[in-house]
Amino acid sequence: MGELKMQAMSLPALFEQGRNIHTIASESTLDQDLVRKGCELLRQCEEMISKLGLFSLNETKEDISNANLKYILVPYYLAELTEKIAEDGRIKVLKASQAKLKEFISFCETMELVPEEEMKTSKQGGANTFADRRAKKIARFKRQRAAESKLLELKERKERRGRSTKASALSTPVETGEDDVLDDDGEEEREAWLTTISLALSKAFDLLEMLNKEEEMLSAIKEKQLQDGEKELSQLVLDERTKKVETWHRDAAARAHYTKPAAPITCATFAQDVIEGRAHVSQAHEHKHQPLLFGPASLVGRNPTTEREKIAAQVFQPHYRLPTMSIEEAGLTEMNMMNEWQERTVKLMEEANSSWHRDAPKSRPAEEDEEDDDAAQDKARAWDDWKDDNPRGAGNKKLTPCG
Repeated sequence: MGELKMQAMSLPALFEQGRNIHTIASESTLDQDLVRKGCELLRQCEEMISKLGLFSLNETKEDISNANLKYILVPYYLAELTEKIAEDGRIKVLKASQAKLKEFISFCETMELVPEEEMKTSKQGGANTFADRRAKKIARFKRQRAAESKLLELKERKERRGRSTKASALSTPVETGEDDVLDDDGEEEREAWLTTISLALSKAFDLLEMLNKEEEMLSAIKEKQLQDGEKELSQLVLDERTKKVETWHRDAAARAHYTKPAAPITCATFAQDVIEGRAHVSQAHEHKHQPLLFGPASLVGRNPTTEREKIAAQVFQPHYRLPTMSIEEAGLTEMNMMNEWQERTVKLMEEANSSWHRDAPKSRPAEEDEEDDDAAQDKARAWDDWKDDNPRGAGNKKLTPCG
């Protein structure tokens, strides 16, 4: 029900709820269920922003409208809430939070929202000396204090304007200068969101450094624990694996006396049934072709005896020849033919290479020449005798006009 309700919510409603949970979590300790709910709201918000395509890498901060500026903060809010999740795998949580922080900083860098000092530091590979790190932290703290002061000033200005608007009569006609006041409200809203993003950037850099240090510490502790307990664990694991292998071989040897390997599946329909769970591999199956039956059901499978039944059996017959076997049966037939051909070929090759075939007695060339000469002489004599008995043109006298 909760997921369906989130999917039905609009983007501004998702953002406001996630932002409220983030604000409460920043000020006090929250229940883990509420933290996870906030993460789910912000993930849903992030997915909706991606589907709507609110931002483009070809844009800058001037191209983004006032209504969409606040959605730049979604990855930052999600990173901070993810860091507050309590799980056994703390390193996994840290990496997820770091990924969102890097995504937020990278996008702000594309939108030209990152201060020049931070850009220079990142290009130089970070501050190496203690003095550089101290100067960087002081500069970042000053920017953070300036952003907080500016936000407080904008909030007070907005409250004063709201009180003055309430004090004025609602029925007062629009006078000259009130449109400028509305424009000022839009500019103040844009300035407030840009200042909020600047403040979030300062906090994001600090939080990213802190998470990196925490990850290094946890990785070092985990590595030390593994090194300490490596010998004991390795022996226990080895004994357990040896026991499993011995048990498996013992059971396999016992089953080999009464079990047979499953025959290969040669029917596509049966294979699909096995994949989709409607059948099991061990089930018996004969891939016999079931021909399509046409005509009245009363005559199916019967031999028509009378002329009436013969004519009735020919009703609704297809206009094409029906197959006599299935694709699987045709494949098996071709496979058997190929196996026979291969066996015959191998047999012929063996006979050709055998000793009795190579050492077979051969007739002498002189005898073969004599036999050929005798046959040629007999053929020539027979031809001469036939020409003597049948002179040229002897059978064509009746065809000539004067014959």
